[in-house]
Amino acid sequence: MTAPSTAPASSRGGRWIQHWDPENEAFWNETGEKVARRNLFFSVLSEHIGFSIWTVWSVMVLFMGPEYGLTPADKFFLVSMATLVGAIVRIPYTFAVAIFGGRNWTVVSASLLLIPTIAAFIVMEPGTSFNTFLICAMLAGIGGGNFASSMTNINAFFPLRKKGWALGLNAGGGNIGVPVVQLIGLAVIGAAGGPRVLLGIYIPFIVIAAVLAAVYMDNIASVKNDTGAAKDSVREAHTWIMSFLYIGTFGSFIGYSFAFGLVLQTQFGRTPLESAYVTFIGPLLGSLIRPVGGALADKYGGAKITLWNYVGMAAATGVIVIASMQKSLPLFTTAFIALFVLTGVGNGSTFKMIPGIFQAKALAKGLQGEEAAAYGRRLSGASMGIIGAVGALGGLGINLAFRQSFLSVGSGTGAFVAFLAFYGLCFAVTWAVYLRRTASNTVAATATTESKPQLSYAEV
Repeated sequence: MTAPSTAPASSRGGRWIQHWDPENEAFWNETGEKVARRNLFFSVLSEHIGFSIWTVWSVMVLFMGPEYGLTPADKFFLVSMATLVGAIVRIPYTFAVAIFGGRNWTVVSASLLLIPTIAAFIVMEPGTSFNTFLICAMLAGIGGGNFASSMTNINAFFPLRKKGWALGLNAGGGNIGVPVVQLIGLAVIGAAGGPRVLLGIYIPFIVIAAVLAAVYMDNIASVKNDTGAAKDSVREAHTWIMSFLYIGTFGSFIGYSFAFGLVLQTQFGRTPLESAYVTFIGPLLGSLIRPVGGALADKYGGAKITLWNYVGMAAATGVIVIASMQKSLPLFTTAFIALFVLTGVGNGSTFKMIPGIFQAKALAKGLQGEEAAAYGRRLSGASMGIIGAVGALGGLGINLAFRQSFLSVGSGTGAFVAFLAFYGLCFAVTWAVYLRRTASNTVAATATTESKPQLSYAEV
């Protein structure tokens, strides 16, 4: 069997793939997998740098000593605003892939990272006003949008059976940008370098990422914005349920990534160098484990992995509360790092659930084969931007909760108690929506459509 051609179309210029059918195993084995993996690699590179620029202020605030005139509350507000902008821009970034093409938008979005990096490089010195720092932190938020466009793009390249692994690897590789910028910050602090050195290191890498995307990535011509799909995804209850669950996983990851060093400085009196020595460990492990969460979800079902992951997150948070009350830095740090690992597992499992949920809905409607796959891709692609944006807002909530907790009681204990209650609620929602009625729903579906394949929500 001859694989359909993936040659670029001369009529539109650039690297445009006119035919893409990853669900066709012959096409995938002969042509698709190689192309998809190449695009995945360079998508990860660009998204990785985007995450680094988005979270660079989690490191910058460690540099900003008394001479900058900022209180701990001011610093938490700076990182909160970077988180907020990163969440908001995920919506337009999701739709930009279909408008401009995945490869083309990767080039543009990577190049845009030069704006916040150069701006911060220019103004980063004592005496600069708080509002100027705030504007620069907000500009850095555009790095958070790269995740949404990258995930939407890679979702189109891979078949359903590979999405958990591919999306987990794509997101995990991007998430590693958080600990990498913190590690580079540690090296700069250790070498007695200033914040401008950290920013200057990233400028050439941004240019390299944009150039490599232009040379090696592809656009898929069939990926188009479907306003009907966008409206359908907004009306779909599962979009908002998964957004809520993603707040608990990714919102926790990005919020803690911004806040970890500040909490160590403010609550335990660590110096910038002492904070930097451990700040990167949690985000690093949480990023590396994300593809494992996706692979576990592929094997056992995303809902099951997500459910028990929330149990682990609640347990780790409970230990953090105890450590915080007892002022035990070793126990606090160990439990916090464990919580980071669990957020990574949950990131992979929750994002795997999204295409599976809409595939299950397609089968429940009686659709089969490519028709069912197309329905699943249509709604899952449209919903990913919303889910990613709302999930990232969880990071804003975490940093604002820490800010209020330190203002009110002088520690982060109150915030952690609130997070513990939230994880309990996430557990209850996951069980009630995706696991409680699985058996009865599957039996009912089988009774009405015995000849049609069914996919239960427990398998998503």
